[in-house]
Amino acid sequence: MSKTDQFPSNGRHFRLWSVLDRMIGKDLLLSFLAILVVLVTIIVSQKFIRVLSQAIEGNIANETVISLLAFKMIIVTASFFPVACFMAVLMVMGRLYRDQEIAAIASAGGGFSTLLKALLFILIPLSICSAWLSLYVAPWAEEQSRKMMHNDEQTADVRSITPGRFSEYHDGELIFYAESLDASGKLRNVFIQNKQGARTGIANAELGHIENRDDGSYLVLENGERIQGIPGEKKFTIEKYREYSVLINRSVSLSNPKAKDMPLDELLNALDNHWLASELQERLSNPISLILLGILAIPLSKISPRGGVYGNMLLAFGIYFIYSNLQKINHNWVESGKISFTVGFLWINLLLLGLIWLLSVRCYGSRGLMPQWRENQ
Repeated sequence: MSKTDQFPSNGRHFRLWSVLDRMIGKDLLLSFLAILVVLVTIIVSQKFIRVLSQAIEGNIANETVISLLAFKMIIVTASFFPVACFMAVLMVMGRLYRDQEIAAIASAGGGFSTLLKALLFILIPLSICSAWLSLYVAPWAEEQSRKMMHNDEQTADVRSITPGRFSEYHDGELIFYAESLDASGKLRNVFIQNKQGARTGIANAELGHIENRDDGSYLVLENGERIQGIPGEKKFTIEKYREYSVLINRSVSLSNPKAKDMPLDELLNALDNHWLASELQERLSNPISLILLGILAIPLSKISPRGGVYGNMLLAFGIYFIYSNLQKINHNWVESGKISFTVGFLWINLLLLGLIWLLSVRCYGSRGLMPQWRENQ
């Protein structure tokens, strides 16, 4: 294999996909996936503990815990794409410096443009994937998660019905007891006390079951007797029934959608709304920052090559946290209407581009940033 196949440099033919590109691309992709899995596992584990505690308290149904965990994983994955890619590029470039492969590339005529070309083969597809996750998949996951949480909160009282135990609803106005639950899912030997203002009703039934209707969840009693009256007075109403329904939980309209749930087309049509414009800016920042941070890692890796793979992690994370905090400040400015969507989108990315240019010129020189395809005269 000749050097012509590896490096686009002076007097050599350009190849779109060289051996060097494949080597760097493979290392970058594997490192990115490993870092992303670790970050997502750590964050999702913390969120899972919170979801599990809510399930133990009865606020979330046990059946929805795994679904909520999957939705949280999608949301976290979308948000951690840029930082995982940034760390992966730093590690790959650090290994190249440690193993003196950068020196070999430079001796063959390769420079900043050679490394940038190799990285862009992976950064661009990752940026497209990040855009898809941020603009479409993560909002869908947010919406599904919100709907499930809302539905579980509304049916928490119904799920708390346990045979052999007294259950209390509506601040004590409704007290329910069932002796057992048969194989068909019906409650047996049911007792219920229901207060309606000054009047109190007591009912018992042979059977009972929960029935969901349009206006809420009902406890339907079968073959029983009901006594209703005012305690302390002698006038009572006693009646027998074949079926008697008691409202346990009234259905309410679905919770209002949040900006994070809204589809992309609705956000694009509502840029005059500062709140929605800031949400669109936040979604667009992930794919843009993924490429910019990945390019920034090239000069950062050259600042201290003797530091090894992790030599510049401290400086890199310092820059990343400053950039991340500036993004939050910028988001608040757009949301409050202090700056427009366009200004907010441009200034922070131009600032990062300026930093990339300064560090790259410092490390490679202004001429070293440009690819050279012709032989020196």
